[in-house]
Amino acid sequence: MTTALYAGILAILFIVLSIRVINRRNQYQVAIGSDGQILLERAIRVQANFAEYVPFALLLMFLAEYSGLAAVYLHILGVALLVGRLSHAYGVSQQQEPLKYRVFGMILTFAVLLLAALAIFMLYGSRALLS
Repeated sequence: MTTALYAGILAILFIVLSIRVINRRNQYQVAIGSDGQILLERAIRVQANFAEYVPFALLLMFLAEYSGLAAVYLHILGVALLVGRLSHAYGVSQQQEPLKYRVFGMILTFAVLLLAALAIFMLYGSRALLS
């Protein structure tokens, strides 16, 4: 159930990011697209990037947990995913983007995807050898 904790935390973050898009849309009176408003474009991309990566990362974390990965490793993956998404959101949200936050966020996100996938392979392999 460790993954469920991070799914809940990240769901709240997704709602916050969605509200930021809604607020920018109201600010600029734009219903569809971005009308060239850079801060609206950035808010849209932060939310979309989150929606593109987080569900898959959580799925891999759940499968690793289901396969028997220890809770401590799931917490490491969950914290890394949360910090990565916060860093990415902060960096991309800025009009004068400090690229280091975006890059750091994506590195952490990719690390979670890779490490969770490797954990699944290792746990599957160890079970296959024992059966």
